[in-house]
Amino acid sequence: MSTIGNEALSQPVRSGEEVPFQSRSLNTKEYVADYIQRLRGGDMGSIPGLLGLVVLVILFSILQSGFLSAYNVENMLIDGAPTIIMAMGLVFVLLLGEIDLSAGTASGACAVLAAVLLVRHQMNWVVACVAAGILGALIGGFIGWLRAKVGIPSFVITLAAFLSFQGVIVIMVGGSGSILVEDHTLDALESASISDYMPIWGGWALLALVTLGYAALKFRTLAKRRASGLSAEPNQIALLKVVALAVLGAVFVYYMGINRIVTHNFLTANEKSEGVPWIVPLMLILLFGLTFLLGRTRYGRHVYAVGGNEEAARRAGIRVDLVRVSVFVICSFMAAFSGIVQLSAQAGVNSAQGGSNTLLLAVGAAVIGGTSLFGGRGRVLDAVIGGVVVEVISYGMSDLISGSNGPGWQLIITGAVLLIAAGFDAVSRRAGSRS
Repeated sequence: MSTIGNEALSQPVRSGEEVPFQSRSLNTKEYVADYIQRLRGGDMGSIPGLLGLVVLVILFSILQSGFLSAYNVENMLIDGAPTIIMAMGLVFVLLLGEIDLSAGTASGACAVLAAVLLVRHQMNWVVACVAAGILGALIGGFIGWLRAKVGIPSFVITLAAFLSFQGVIVIMVGGSGSILVEDHTLDALESASISDYMPIWGGWALLALVTLGYAALKFRTLAKRRASGLSAEPNQIALLKVVALAVLGAVFVYYMGINRIVTHNFLTANEKSEGVPWIVPLMLILLFGLTFLLGRTRYGRHVYAVGGNEEAARRAGIRVDLVRVSVFVICSFMAAFSGIVQLSAQAGVNSAQGGSNTLLLAVGAAVIGGTSLFGGRGRVLDAVIGGVVVEVISYGMSDLISGSNGPGWQLIITGAVLLIAAGFDAVSRRAGSRS
């Protein structure tokens, strides 16, 4: 049990005197003890995912000398971005203990719509992207309405949508089997082109902005908690987190500042491939925006309440059905966003867009990062951590195992990691119920 407020309980009180609520910040030793107690109670959060990530990075770095090269890090970032973005949306659905099996093919359908508008109807890329986002929101609204109002299980609804959207994609793409998109603005989002990166100074400026913003928000929150008489972590711990963010960010920006052109010819003799890819600031905006929505708004508190105990949330006056519909809208909208990013990476779409293991990797990313399959527990940051783990496995195994069996082993290892993560989730749930 936390020791907060013990001094207030021990102070003598005169008859008729009102007892003031007193609170103090935990010192570092008390904070660590309290954190360990929460871990024993099953509140493990993203710790398993982070530990797994560290172990995998160390292992593959030992086995492959070039695993952490700037070229490899950039490719992992670009390839993993669509999965991470889709996983961010899936976190909202998983928080309610629901599932959306249609997110992959929904992202494909939205990307194909954008490609059709761009290529066949010569529309502006902004119009095409907005149309794709609207389609994603409509898809999520329809799925959420069927779940909340009609009462069909989300597994059945989204499985039917998964199958249907595959047919829609084939029809929209047509007999050609693919649609090539030549729009420089969209291509720059996930392009590996030598001219499509942030300037070097822009990467450092972005790091400074993120670090200072995080520090200001962190210490402002601690000050408000103390002023309200609530417990707050020690300033030393908060400062340590800020320093860790700054150091990791500096290493990343430095790596991205390295010229990644490994071979030179007469076309690239005077060119450089360096700088932070444009997808990074976009993902940071999504991460901070969705994190704020879940952690700092009434809506976010309602999502956690419904996921934790639906009946209690309903009795507390929360509009459970509306919350349920909204998470599917957010999930499908983020799937549409993921589809646009995938379109950028491929410079087009094809009849298999959003299929294969797209959804499974996104769900795996959310769960591996620490989001519970049982609802009520998870963060948007979990999707980022899990997505990085998935990409590290993919790239590490592809270099270790060559030949036709390589992709198969990648899926086997990813599935095993997902099973371990789900096992941690189940064990922590039981530990939490016992405590």
